[in-house]
Amino acid sequence: MSDARDGSLLAQPLRPPSAGRAAALVGLFLLGALVGLAGALVQGGWFPGGLLLALAGAAGLFLGGAHATAGRGGAVAPAAGWIVAVVLLTTTRPEGDFLFGAGGGSYLFLLGGMALAVICATVGAGRQPRGGGARLGK
Repeated sequence: MSDARDGSLLAQPLRPPSAGRAAALVGLFLLGALVGLAGALVQGGWFPGGLLLALAGAAGLFLGGAHATAGRGGAVAPAAGWIVAVVLLTTTRPEGDFLFGAGGGSYLFLLGGMALAVICATVGAGRQPRGGGARLGK
């Protein structure tokens, strides 16, 4: 049995994700884009309740993805989908139309959602070494 201090227990080679995990991450990416689209529509309709509802839905998806996949990638995938969808919705169209107004609620939705994505990806369930429940140093 190797000692934990030499790093052999923690230094495991990276493996490509399984097909199921890759499918779950793609699904979470698409779900993040859908939540971003829905949040963009709700946040402006019922200010401030719609803004709080949209941000709570995004945070729930980010944390739920982290717990469902037992890793931070489960929070990063929907966060990336959310950011892509919201940034694409902020661009103006040739007709001059855009979905977000210039109010403070739109900026709170954009910046608050990005901050939630970073927080949930940082706090989300990280991978732990496999093995017993004993402390690694003992």
